[in-house]
Amino acid sequence: MENAKKILFLTGDFAEDYETMVPFQMLLMVGYEVHAVCPNKKKGDMIKTAIHDFEGDQTYTEKPGHNFQLTYSFSDIKLADYEGLVIAGGRAPEYLRLNQEVLDLVRYFAENNKPLAAVCHGIQILTAARVVEGRRLTAYPAVAPEVELAGGTYVTVEATEAVVDGNFVTSPAWPGHPKFIRAFLDVLGTKIVLGQPAGTTAV
Repeated sequence: MENAKKILFLTGDFAEDYETMVPFQMLLMVGYEVHAVCPNKKKGDMIKTAIHDFEGDQTYTEKPGHNFQLTYSFSDIKLADYEGLVIAGGRAPEYLRLNQEVLDLVRYFAENNKPLAAVCHGIQILTAARVVEGRRLTAYPAVAPEVELAGGTYVTVEATEAVVDGNFVTSPAWPGHPKFIRAFLDVLGTKIVLGQPAGTTAV
């Protein structure tokens, strides 16, 4: 993947399994080099993920997910190297948003109008970074009050949908991955050419 364009992917312990695995793999599939990172961890370290599902209770259930191997060291990030940022959801965002370096990197992408995608509870990091004021976005419904308190407009959509506002792409949960990633690729300017030999992707 020499000379491939790079995406920064932020995840952490007990991030949602699908919301870590699927976007990471989809972005690799279309030709990006994806640097999956977590504060205080380095390339090759593992994080534990969690599976969130809906089984008739008043909120989601949580079960152990897969272990996920990070592909880059957080301490080695050079923000100017990246085309965009993706933030996984799950339980990780509630503690990742306490890290000042995480908030600073989110502000970098927001202030430089670089593509920035977040799913489910990942939007908690956007609100903590105070980059949602005046923006339209969605999130897991329990995060809606945080969006409004931070000055954003929370948009209610089905879990299978995504919301785009300029360089921001958001989705309520993992069922939205197809539209979420497609919208992020559109914002990145990536064109997938159907009917051409496998691997024909302009990134």
